[in-house]
Amino acid sequence: MVTGVEEDARVQVLRGAVARLRRQLAMLPVELPDRAAADEELAALDAMVSHGMPEVPRLRRSLLLIAGAVGSVSALSPALTEVREGIDRFGELPRGREGGTPPGREAYTPPSWAEGPRLF
Repeated sequence: MVTGVEEDARVQVLRGAVARLRRQLAMLPVELPDRAAADEELAALDAMVSHGMPEVPRLRRSLLLIAGAVGSVSALSPALTEVREGIDRFGELPRGREGGTPPGREAYTPPSWAEGPRLF
């Protein structure tokens, strides 16, 4: 039985992944325009996980911000994947119902004027 955040294996895995990505980002020889944003979000992510059970949507928001900040730097891809996998351990995003529409959202229906004859 898990009695605290320190004993939760998911926390340890995610904190380790965040630490590895922070180290690799610090060792990167090129200057990224959004490096400071990535550093700040990685610190926030670590703090979130360290101070209680984090909310999955907030974890995923952090992941998106970090991924956007590091861009497509292939050297960081494995470490970023580890962070994503660590976040996945806290729970998957809810999947849509049959047909692919997420719960609470209706499928897109084009306006009636869009169904008229095509002129070109």
